[in-house]
Amino acid sequence: MSDKSLGHKGEKLAARYLRRNGLKILARSYRCPMGEVDIIALDRSTRSNGGAETIVFVEVKTRSSARYVEPESAVDSRKQRQLTRTARYYLAHHDTNDYAARFDIVSVIICEGEKPRIKHISDAF
Repeated sequence: MSDKSLGHKGEKLAARYLRRNGLKILARSYRCPMGEVDIIALDRSTRSNGGAETIVFVEVKTRSSARYVEPESAVDSRKQRQLTRTARYYLAHHDTNDYAARFDIVSVIICEGEKPRIKHISDAF
């Protein structure tokens, strides 16, 4: 499986996982002049705690093995800065004044012949 198709499959699995866990997917592969974010979702569960609904910017990292390093470790400080700039752009260009925001990472490990392993790290940075 090519890296591109592996990544696409991981993003699809991550979106399904997030939906099943109560998040509403607002955008996939969102691109703007500041960069790209894999998934933008809405977490309405944060409203039940007396807070605002939360717009979640999700970076998905997919690997065919975790043999050497966990996929989420690829979200380094450079990638975090790029995601932050992209999120700021999104928030400035959409009606989001009444929403909180956070950054999550979803790591997906797809090994041939095994069930995919999905790990969701909420409020990752």
